[in-house]
Amino acid sequence: MKTILSEQQIALTVKRLAHQIVENNQGLIDTVIIGLQPRGVFLSDRIVDELKQMTPALPIKYGKLDITFYRDDVRKALHIANATEIPFSIEGKKVVLIDDVLYTGRTIRAALDALLDFGRPSKVSLCVLIDRRFSRELPIQPDFSGKAIDTIVSDKVKVNWAETAEKDEVVIV
Repeated sequence: MKTILSEQQIALTVKRLAHQIVENNQGLIDTVIIGLQPRGVFLSDRIVDELKQMTPALPIKYGKLDITFYRDDVRKALHIANATEIPFSIEGKKVVLIDDVLYTGRTIRAALDALLDFGRPSKVSLCVLIDRRFSRELPIQPDFSGKAIDTIVSDKVKVNWAETAEKDEVVIV
């Protein structure tokens, strides 16, 4: 097991990602944040908290999207869906999708399909904590990434969050 990001590095990375999102979305005007269930929500919760501290006068539209039934591998096993909470329209908005690890790109493809059920955004950006660069099966790249790593197929990247594990950390197993 090798540590990729420590607790302190994750905290700094979350701050940096939040700043990049604000810088690239003109102060969050017409921008909505969507965390992908289940694991991307831990990162999106923290980024949204950081955004609220940075821009206290602005209301931040934040939703959570479950893509379970949009996945192309859903037929292989029984999946339990998580809640989708998007209490606003994304029609014409800039959407920032947030997930923990970008690997093959299939989760993001499913998220794009699911998003269309809530309207047609003007733009979709992708923010991830870890970008496993050379593992893509689809032509999907992050706009904002905490750390890009090179791994082999047998490596497993595990993101631990204090909410579900002892502490925040990213490791390769």
